[in-house]
Amino acid sequence: MQKTTLYTEINDEGVRLDVYLTGILTDFSRNKIQSAIKHGEVKVNGKAEKPSYCVKEDDKIDLSIEEAEEILIEPQDIPLDIRYEDKNILVVNKPKDMLTHPTMKERENTLVNAILNKYGYNGLSNLNGTMRPGIVHRLDRNTSGLLMIAKNNQAHEFLTEQIKTKTAIRKYLAVVSGTFSEDEGTVDEPIARHKTKCEKFCVQEGGKPSVTHYTVLERFKKYTLLELQLETGRTHQIRVHLAYLGHPIVNDSLYGGEKIKVKTTEQVLQAYKLSFSNMSDERIDIEISADNDITKVLNKLRDDKNE
Repeated sequence: MQKTTLYTEINDEGVRLDVYLTGILTDFSRNKIQSAIKHGEVKVNGKAEKPSYCVKEDDKIDLSIEEAEEILIEPQDIPLDIRYEDKNILVVNKPKDMLTHPTMKERENTLVNAILNKYGYNGLSNLNGTMRPGIVHRLDRNTSGLLMIAKNNQAHEFLTEQIKTKTAIRKYLAVVSGTFSEDEGTVDEPIARHKTKCEKFCVQEGGKPSVTHYTVLERFKKYTLLELQLETGRTHQIRVHLAYLGHPIVNDSLYGGEKIKVKTTEQVLQAYKLSFSNMSDERIDIEISADNDITKVLNKLRDDKNE
């Protein structure tokens, strides 16, 4: 009997457990899967659930169904913008309009497809299963920037611990609507999934603790360039917290961002600084230039400011 682990995605939310697995394990009938669930061969986050259980994002599903096959992602020859590399750790600059890792609906043209082409499954950590090899943290599809990749399980645990203890520092650039009277501040508000719009998150009592620090870098007539630092890493955290403040990110259609007269790939947000320790106890500091979307928007705002 082969054991397999799956991790659900935001697009899978609300689907019945038996329906979700039937779509993945195509060699098994729905009756076979329902029977396996009822007999404890399927565990969700470590416990048995009914076939009617509705999956949530980031559910961990462990399967012990006889002859179940792991989902293997196909490598693709996609260019990688590597900004740091040693024998244990890789840092890449993910472009906009690219998923960090595959979902059940999209299994091609992701960062994972690209790193598998260069390193293969044997050259990446496997703690997050076959759909997320090497992935320690992630960025939204339309957020570009720096991501740490673990080449082995020891490195994966090493980097994860730095994120948990906040010794790995992640900083972002964002252009937002409105102006700030203060030069810096902190948003310390819990985040949960929106009650009626499953694709969104919001500040909500009882949500997961979430902390975002911000610093004003440049002011314009109706907009502000911010540097943001994450203390926690919730899905859409920066976007949600800025919208909560009444300063949504420019062109972020999901969270009410103002449409500026510059065409961008959705939200004007980039992970541009990363600081962490490698396994030789050296401090690694990486900073990249503003991406094309941010550059275009800033050029437009600076031109308007000088008129």
